Amino acid sequence: MTIDIICPLYKAEKYIDKLHKSLIMQEKVNINNIKYIVTKSNDNTTKILDDLNINYEEIVPSEFSHSLTREKAAKESKADIIVFITQDIIIKDKLWLYYLTKDIIDGKCEEAYSRQIAKDNGIEKYTRERNYPEQSRIFTKKDVENLGIKAFFASDASSAIKREIFNKLNYYDEKKLPTSEDMYITYKLIMNGYTVKYCADSVIYHSHDYGIKENYKKYYDIGKFFKQNSYLNKYKVNKAGGGMAKYVLKRAIQDKNWKVILKFFPNMVSRFIGMQVGRREKV
Repeated sequence: MTIDIICPLYKAEKYIDKLHKSLIMQEKVNINNIKYIVTKSNDNTTKILDDLNINYEEIVPSEFSHSLTREKAAKESKADIIVFITQDIIIKDKLWLYYLTKDIIDGKCEEAYSRQIAKDNGIEKYTRERNYPEQSRIFTKKDVENLGIKAFFASDASSAIKREIFNKLNYYDEKKLPTSEDMYITYKLIMNGYTVKYCADSVIYHSHDYGIKENYKKYYDIGKFFKQNSYLNKYKVNKAGGGMAKYVLKRAIQDKNWKVILKFFPNMVSRFIGMQVGRREKV
């Protein structure tokens, strides 16, 4: 099957060279096209792309949307499989893409997403552990009653979807989602009887060291997403967040990770407040 890779870029000058080299080195796959969509900024992203003779599309900031930008690129694709990535991932090896897409090619699932490992010992070291375990897993509609919202978890920092099914489900329904477009489509897949795979052998390194303000903004957007898609709230959303907080604190104490312990309460409070304020945002 042919594969198109879609990657939005914004102020990506420190990422693009290494990322592109990692993509073109992938083995045992048939990459049809790598599409970069650059949101215009004052950095050197476009200059680097031009110097490397890499094709890209440039848009202005007001045009960018996590869902609509990806949807537009997906609609233009003719490949069998669409792979979404973000600019700040570090790809582990030459078989990342093969492991991500092989079960879609074999007809075992319609969507797949990679394992993510944090690059440092911050809070995301433990959230990544929780969300991306060492063992692969298949998710279907049968898992919803037991797992709740976690049945719809996926990340398009590194994900793949069968284009035919993406099209059949009408992509993101032309909605301008503030974030969590990956959960939006995974919910549609699962509830329509399709299968999603978490691929632990497809590995990327990906994490952030957010400050309080950045963390608040992230969870404000997540709260806004749940307000816009309130049907998801019945799937034990708050319970999932509470379970994550307990896991992070427990693991940080086990590791005597004082950096995380000291940041834990401000971090979790900013998440909680951001979510609650976002949920109250007018739709």
